[in-house]
Amino acid sequence: MLRLENVSKVYGRGGQTVVALQPTTLHLAAGEYVAVVGPSGSGKSTLLTVLGGMLAPTTGQVFFGGQSLYDLALAKRAALRGKQVGFVFQTFNLISYLSALENVQMPLFLAGLSPRVQRERALAVLDRVGLADRIHHKPSELSVGQQQRVALARTLANDPALILADEPTGNLDPRTREQVLDLFDQFHAEGRTIITVTHDPQAARRANRILCLEAGTVTEFRDPARVMHVA
Repeated sequence: MLRLENVSKVYGRGGQTVVALQPTTLHLAAGEYVAVVGPSGSGKSTLLTVLGGMLAPTTGQVFFGGQSLYDLALAKRAALRGKQVGFVFQTFNLISYLSALENVQMPLFLAGLSPRVQRERALAVLDRVGLADRIHHKPSELSVGQQQRVALARTLANDPALILADEPTGNLDPRTREQVLDLFDQFHAEGRTIITVTHDPQAARRANRILCLEAGTVTEFRDPARVMHVA
């Protein structure tokens, strides 16, 4: 599904050059569940945003389903993300003045679907994540775990083939974390590709492939069950 060919990312910061991602060649197959681990500042979030078509690499090419992602016009790249990629963030990125239902409807509205279809799909995915009784609540009226589940429902609304998650369990208590990870297991079982950045060893071990990023260099854990410390 995704292929990186000699991809690097270099920033200029305060007159200095910061190498966030060393030249990397990597293949991520459709249907994989991949965890990306490593110290803070190692380049994990940079890798995720490059994979998601939101941050152009300094060198190399990113291929999504055979297409060179950053050779696409901005509008076509945005359309591809809207149809095939779902993003989950630690901070949820919910719109504070909208209800749970309206937050989930937002990507469907942007996709140009009719109000009836928007509502039907949003209700279905909110029910799936256990929030059918919270559809009219605004984010401030929901617990942290419920907010993350609204964010997951919004991610599922357009039925993406690829889910990119940046520290999706970072703000959650142990019980809610397990609920969210169980949902990720379900999404993967349905054939979706999942790539998640995490500091949580338990979350990393849910994946069937673990990549480690350190100082911008990608290596691979050969035995995911042995991952004990990923911070």
